[in-house]
Amino acid sequence: MTTAERQAHATDDSVGVLVSRASQQISELVREEMQLARAEMTQKGKRFGKGGGLFGAAGLIGVLAAQALLATCIAALALVLPVWAAALIVTVVLAVIAAWMAVSGKKQIAKAGTPAPQQTIDSLKADVAEIKEKAHR
Repeated sequence: MTTAERQAHATDDSVGVLVSRASQQISELVREEMQLARAEMTQKGKRFGKGGGLFGAAGLIGVLAAQALLATCIAALALVLPVWAAALIVTVVLAVIAAWMAVSGKKQIAKAGTPAPQQTIDSLKADVAEIKEKAHR
């Protein structure tokens, strides 16, 4: 085997090794990006769940407030006594709780942001840009 043949064979080997290494690194990069996306979606899902639960609880408390208001009206019409005043106080307390839960639920939904895994998307865009840049060298 001549020196030129040995050099050509060594170059073929090094290109093969580089392609293999690049393939392995891309595969590893994709796995890491998928893990990042999974973690980000889990976090956002928890926030959406908490916000939705608070909205649901606000709805339930709102229904109870409406029922208490009806009881207040009935008590006020049936007896012009302090019973209606007590029922009115309960109604106001329930309404305040419902309003607080609705505001808290809205804050949780706003904190969660968009449902898309934005950090992962940005990271993938940066990875693609870097790969394109290196491919053009």
